[in-house]
Amino acid sequence: MASLYVSPHPDDFRSLFALIAAEFCPSSRPKTITEDPPTSLNARTRPILVLGSGEGETVLSGASAVAWYLAFQGKRAGVDTKQQSQVWQWLSFADNELTPVSCAVVFPLMGMTGVDKKSSRAELMRVLKVLNQALEPRTFLVGEGITLADMAVAAALLLPFKYVLEPPDRQDLTNVTRWFSTCINQPQFLKVLGKITLSASDTAGNSPPKTEAQLKKEAKKREKMEKFQQKKEMEKKAKPEKKELGVITYNIPTPQGEKKDVISPLPDSYSPQYVEAAWYPWWEKQGFFKPEYGRKSLSEPNPRGIFMMCIPPPNVTGSLHLGHALTNAIQDSLTRWHRMQGETTLWNPGCDHAGIATQVVVEKKLMRERGMSRHDLGRENFIQEVWKWKNEKGDRIYHQLKKLGSSLDWERACFTMDPKLSYAVQEAFIRMHEEGVIYRSKRLVNWSCTLNSAISDIEVDKKELTGRTLLPVPGYKEKVEFGVLVSFAYQVDGSDEEVVVATTRIETMLGDTAVAVHPDDSRYQHLKGKMVLHPFCDRKMPIVFNDFVDMSFGTGAVKITPAHDHNDYEVGVRHNLAFINILDENGLLINVPPPFLGMKRFEARKVVLQALKDRGQFKEIKDNPMVVPVCSRSKDIVEPLLKPQWYVNCTDMGKQAADAVREGRLKIIPDHHLKTWFNWMDNIRDWCISRQLWWGHRIPAYFITVNDPSVKPGEDMDGHYWVSGRSEEEAREKAAKRFNVSTDKITLRQDEDVLDTWFSSGIFPFSIFGWPNETEDLNVFYPGTLLETGHDILFFWVARMVMMGLKLTGKLPFKEVYLHAVVRDAHGRKMSKSLGNVIDPLDVITGISLEGLHAQLSDSNLDPVEVEKAKQGQKSDYPNGIPECGTDALRFALCAYTSQGRDINLDVNRILGYRHFCNKLWNAVKFAMKTLGDNFVPSEKLCGEESVSDRWILSRLSAAVGLCDAGFKAYDFPAITTAIYNFWLYELCDVYLESVKPVFSKAEDDASSQKQAMVCRQTLYTCLQVGLRLLSPLMPFVTEELYQRLPRRRPQHDPPSICVTSYPDTQEFCWHSEEVDRDMDFIMTVVKTIRSLRADYNLTKTRADCYLQCIDSTTVSLVHKYSLQIQTLSYSQAVIPLTANQPVPEGCAVAIASDRCTVNLMLKGLIDVEKEVAKLMTKKGDLEKQMEKLKEKIAKTDYKEKVPVKVQEQDAEKLRQSQIELEKVKEAIDNFRKMM
Repeated sequence: MASLYVSPHPDDFRSLFALIAAEFCPSSRPKTITEDPPTSLNARTRPILVLGSGEGETVLSGASAVAWYLAFQGKRAGVDTKQQSQVWQWLSFADNELTPVSCAVVFPLMGMTGVDKKSSRAELMRVLKVLNQALEPRTFLVGEGITLADMAVAAALLLPFKYVLEPPDRQDLTNVTRWFSTCINQPQFLKVLGKITLSASDTAGNSPPKTEAQLKKEAKKREKMEKFQQKKEMEKKAKPEKKELGVITYNIPTPQGEKKDVISPLPDSYSPQYVEAAWYPWWEKQGFFKPEYGRKSLSEPNPRGIFMMCIPPPNVTGSLHLGHALTNAIQDSLTRWHRMQGETTLWNPGCDHAGIATQVVVEKKLMRERGMSRHDLGRENFIQEVWKWKNEKGDRIYHQLKKLGSSLDWERACFTMDPKLSYAVQEAFIRMHEEGVIYRSKRLVNWSCTLNSAISDIEVDKKELTGRTLLPVPGYKEKVEFGVLVSFAYQVDGSDEEVVVATTRIETMLGDTAVAVHPDDSRYQHLKGKMVLHPFCDRKMPIVFNDFVDMSFGTGAVKITPAHDHNDYEVGVRHNLAFINILDENGLLINVPPPFLGMKRFEARKVVLQALKDRGQFKEIKDNPMVVPVCSRSKDIVEPLLKPQWYVNCTDMGKQAADAVREGRLKIIPDHHLKTWFNWMDNIRDWCISRQLWWGHRIPAYFITVNDPSVKPGEDMDGHYWVSGRSEEEAREKAAKRFNVSTDKITLRQDEDVLDTWFSSGIFPFSIFGWPNETEDLNVFYPGTLLETGHDILFFWVARMVMMGLKLTGKLPFKEVYLHAVVRDAHGRKMSKSLGNVIDPLDVITGISLEGLHAQLSDSNLDPVEVEKAKQGQKSDYPNGIPECGTDALRFALCAYTSQGRDINLDVNRILGYRHFCNKLWNAVKFAMKTLGDNFVPSEKLCGEESVSDRWILSRLSAAVGLCDAGFKAYDFPAITTAIYNFWLYELCDVYLESVKPVFSKAEDDASSQKQAMVCRQTLYTCLQVGLRLLSPLMPFVTEELYQRLPRRRPQHDPPSICVTSYPDTQEFCWHSEEVDRDMDFIMTVVKTIRSLRADYNLTKTRADCYLQCIDSTTVSLVHKYSLQIQTLSYSQAVIPLTANQPVPEGCAVAIASDRCTVNLMLKGLIDVEKEVAKLMTKKGDLEKQMEKLKEKIAKTDYKEKVPVKVQEQDAEKLRQSQIELEKVKEAIDNFRKMM
């Protein structure tokens, strides 16, 4: 085992860094030692990691080397070479830039001396602003999860956040603060650091005592702040108060389903409430979402093809959560894209009856309102109550889906208990039963004693325990103990010898029928053929030899309870053991001797333990990490119970489903899910489809009693005595025929159970179209095109649809399966009510206060302790509540997050960022509308006289069209969102609109200017119109609002809505030019260099002449060609291209833009030269001192031997960077002196 030597000091951030990295590799976590390392290690500085021992021992020292090794083991050093390089870059940033300045600021406050005090707080803020900018578009530094990069930079920031960065600083660094908070709240960080209290000016004791000078400085700062606030108040009184952005509403009376007013001027700024009003009812009324739209007949072939997808039917009890929002954002974007491609498009809505969930909800309602159980009402009356509840509340989720903009064909909406679907379910059961695929058997099932029903695996939560834990169990006043292993002895029959066994469920020993040992275990070879005695009854139990036993665990002997344990069941079948069921459906003990008979199972747990102690057969009890199965619906502990049930034989169907994927007939995307698919399908078990509920599809199977002495009575387990039928009459006729008697001698009892909800979901893709009847919809839309859903139900739903589709229709239900990631919170935690991190998408759309979030918790079923814990979680993540982001921003954010991984860590701040993007769109279109003018008429095609700026933006537009087209085809949503975002924000708004402003300002100067402005307007219109169409599938509301304001190219023929307009394709938009892009990239490099120089010399409003010295005549002509763009975008007075031989006037600041061009910015007469020289001389002196110290360090005789190679490399890099900076400073001083 590896050993990690760390400092015990709570603020040694280097040791903490290594410890955090260690937490991310639990399988190979090293032993932590806080004592000094032995001198034999020749170690210089902690942390130190010792791998191996003796001659093969390897010693790693230094935080970066140790953490890199540990992170690499824990797969946190980057998933590929590119990511690893990025991680290394951030490690270098933490070591070389962040750590020195952090220490320089913090150490003096901690009373430490010998630190370079010239590094200042301002320098720390400068470095952090670089980090803040880098974090703006991302949650983590590299990729979509925590890596070594985050650990290194967060560790380097621990001291500044604890002692230096006060609330105002953190407000300036919103992205850094958000990211830092996310990191330190990860479980691995919390385990090492505990809860970190951030520095706060009003919290005494958090930071070291302040010096008198610091206190004076703070007093001065406060005084300045007070004066500033007074000044702001005065300004506020002088100016009329502006209306707050984001609260504009649409108040023009518009009848439901009528078109929204688009004549009134657009509001000043984007407001989701204004934009999202009235469009959805109009889309619905116009029939845009129906596949029949624009077609004479569905059966008529469409050369562009058909797209059909059914919604994963949400539970009727459900309320929208972010998982639904993600599913619907992706599905609606795909549906809208296919519709805009001109395909016959159907996205079919539906809702699942959710057997257990719905029954539980209605039962609780009954008890709460009328004090009655379902048994008090009786089955028929209870089912009527459920239907009543469904009709009142059941369509809530449909309203929420509409709020998300989902373009579903609501006239085709289906409910799994509708007559059409119920008939299909009945038919599927009968056909599969008659074929022998569905059969009757008595096996172990997951049993919920509270629900009195078997439950599916997906309804079982696995609660992990590290040791002894008390858990609440429904029906018990006191909490019940779990997470312990009890050892006790069985006496060997006919001897004094005993066999010690251990169990986590001591009460189940009452149902033991054997003890198992491994065939190779030498300790028990002499016991072959022997029996052990049960202490509480006269049962003799065989000692069986089975290779499933782990010899190294405990004593190597295992108690066998075949009727109450899945592994023991297999042993019981193999060795023909007795199956003794000791639990009834309510969890009371049966088939056991007094005093245990009739006891509740967990009360019996204590009594059995005491009885074993009294008999002297108890050995020990110790903590034991374990997984406890908990019913997700009732929170009861799930019991394996033997019950006669209906099963589906999945062997052949599973093979067919696996072969469909192996042979390429069914495609699963992304392909990293293939391993899971084949693992399940190749090892599939038969599927239990019985549920002991009242709400659901009652199983159409009847038990036969033949009133004829010649026919012996049947048993429940005998499939020969069960018959299925579409009606009782049909079943009676089948039974009479089977037993060769008249129908009057047949008595039938229909099975009380209902079918597993997944059974009806499994036939959903064809039952919605009327199967088994031949209908037009079934012929046109089945098989479907795509199934899109979360990867967590790949087996429970997707596999069953594939199996049942092949079995019942002979066809695959769809051609492709796209599986999206599971949504987690910003810290990577699973969404959980008790953590307070479950977010209702409607709260993100409309916004909610922190108090509103707290109120939702109070209305939930959480106990008071969990409510308080959840409130703290909400307060930490949403201190100011959740701002109003709008539907479009939420949809765009969810699609942007959908990297093809397994998890999405959703950060609400990023969603808000996309709301700002909507505002940018809004302003761009408003500006463009003003620029186009009222009489603008769009032309059909390009005129050929486009300027270089026009040609560039049309090239970028074509590139965006190509990227979106490829992205939709490959389900690469981040590629689509990035292409659209970059085009609108960085290319259209930041570059093109800015560069053409002079063209519009000079539009009326002469005929040539007018012509140029007209061409520019046509280009701008094309960009807006096509840009909105590209964005429409992802942001339907804002794009419709803005598109409706644009003039049409062909007003009489163009479609009425953007959602039925054609999606831009690469054949139409084929203006992409690599040459134009390359030229503009060069020009933008020049522009950025000029801007950088202007920032260096603080030329905020002053325009300066710019001399661009070019390497050759080609570059001169290129600069000349783009001189207006350079002048406009760089805010220059004039742009003068020079050849390499032409002299540059004196008084210029110099910067190299590229190997082809040097920027010379004329500063003479624009700045205080003497002041600038004085500043640079100070900087020169600091650099020279810094370099001198470094050279002295390197020159020491033992430097090469004592200093780690990594540190030597860092020192050399520091020296090289300082040398370059010194040369730049000297050059700048020389330039300034020439001006003096």
